[in-house]
Amino acid sequence: MERTFLKVHGSGNTFYLYNTSDENEFNWVELTKWLCQKDNHNGADGLLLVLPSKSADAKMRVINADGSEASMCGNGLRCVARFVCENLDKQEAIIETMKANLKVRKEVSLLAEIPTYAVEISPVSFSLTSLPMEYKQQTEIQHQIIPEFSATVPYTAVSVPNPHLIGIVEQQDIQNNAHQQELSQHLNGENNFFKDGVNVSYVYPMKNDTIFVRTFERGVGFTNACGTAMTASALVSRLNNIVDTDVVTVFNPGGFVKCEVKILVDGYKLTLIGNATVTSSYVVDIMDNEFKFVSSQQTGEQKLYEKCLELVKKETASFAS
Repeated sequence: MERTFLKVHGSGNTFYLYNTSDENEFNWVELTKWLCQKDNHNGADGLLLVLPSKSADAKMRVINADGSEASMCGNGLRCVARFVCENLDKQEAIIETMKANLKVRKEVSLLAEIPTYAVEISPVSFSLTSLPMEYKQQTEIQHQIIPEFSATVPYTAVSVPNPHLIGIVEQQDIQNNAHQQELSQHLNGENNFFKDGVNVSYVYPMKNDTIFVRTFERGVGFTNACGTAMTASALVSRLNNIVDTDVVTVFNPGGFVKCEVKILVDGYKLTLIGNATVTSSYVVDIMDNEFKFVSSQQTGEQKLYEKCLELVKKETASFAS
């Protein structure tokens, strides 16, 4: 049977998107692993499923490239937000995710008429049990040196709701990713700290309202961008006076976003704003667990997004390769 998949990305974080009314239509694990192989049209970071919801306008599931399932994905949510809003002819919608129903809306373009959407990132928790993480019977880790990880990098553990370890680093740790890679691979293998693994982001302060973030994503590896990681990084930067504005520009290897951080009496309100680009559509023949690409068609939207990448290169030329 032939089915149509869209290829989409938020900040270069690339996914296939599939809309279905049957949550058990296919073996999503095997299908995702096949779709995401690098030799299959350059692969992808995962599969976004758009499904019916009893409590929202639609439901989103996120299957990572390795077949594991993520509780949330900020970049993917922007792409799903666009798909749902355009299909329903609405400017705003509610999307059900694993942990919460989240508000999404169409936004004014950040750059060059690129389709842009704002999505709520929630819930937020600094409790180590929410990641989960174990470290010396502590309940939280905020901007703290952890000698087992690094003698110089202060780390914060936070779930949004995906688990994140955020390190504020000097220029050398952005120019050379060796330390981040070694630590990330350790923490996503057999270790005594994170039994389910963790997303590891290194944050380099650029200006009072701008940061650069590189993320090793659980189940993926180094990725062009991770939406929840960028939002968590903006929150950690704001709480520790790395930035001093509520709206933070976040550059990453795949583009840039804006993160709005509102610190409230009873918590935080986080909003991720960035592109939702549809690059192409693919027809895939699916029979049992055998898959084959039948045809593809480009949209032309990626050429427009290249202007965003030009800005990233210009702004990060002094420290990011």
